[in-house]
Amino acid sequence: MNQTENTAIVLRRVNYRDNDRIVTLLSPSRGRIDAVIRNCRKPKSHNLNAAELFSVGDYMLIENGGRTLVTSVRLIETFYPLRGDYTRLTCGTWLLSLAEAAAEPEQEQQELFMLLLHTLSRLAFSPQPWKPLLSGFLLHFSACQGFKPRLNHCVLCGKSLGEEPPLFFDVEEGGLCCGNCRRPNQVSVSPEQVRWMRRALTVGSASWVDTPEAVAPFPVLRAYVEAKLGRRLKAAAFLPQE
Repeated sequence: MNQTENTAIVLRRVNYRDNDRIVTLLSPSRGRIDAVIRNCRKPKSHNLNAAELFSVGDYMLIENGGRTLVTSVRLIETFYPLRGDYTRLTCGTWLLSLAEAAAEPEQEQQELFMLLLHTLSRLAFSPQPWKPLLSGFLLHFSACQGFKPRLNHCVLCGKSLGEEPPLFFDVEEGGLCCGNCRRPNQVSVSPEQVRWMRRALTVGSASWVDTPEAVAPFPVLRAYVEAKLGRRLKAAAFLPQE
């Protein structure tokens, strides 16, 4: 994809007036942008698809009367296959909500933007199970947002950790904990899960491929990221049963 200054993805959309829509965009260079697309809900509008969730395009923007308006759009991708699979659609919608919760206006979000597009592409166009995909997203999301989990030393006593059980993940402290520092609120993680998280942070998304669902630590990483964001997202209610 050839990225320009105006490339963005639609994270949220709300109907406005009779035929307009307010969209929340994620721009790699400008962060979160709320903009109005006028007349996009008319049946013959050229911007109808550009005002839908997941749409990626070059959005030409102007400031007018205190509002940001979309004057034209060159649509690049819609991730249309997501609409034919309810499980993947709900997973994708949750990813959009996470991105919206993290992005701030006028703050560069290149890493988050590319991570979101990469994960949505795999959700839409590959048969890979959703748990490893979302687990990989959450792990890299936490890293690019500045709260990467600590995986090599106990977060309480500082002891160097290998892969020998028992090992626990402390959501509040943000990382692994040894058996000697076990607390009731910690979650047990397997050696395979620890190995996967360390490798994923080192080699990137290549480690997500062919990951067994049982190895992907989705519930742990989800709880950790939601704790750091300070809230549970409404879209989480529609996620598949773990």
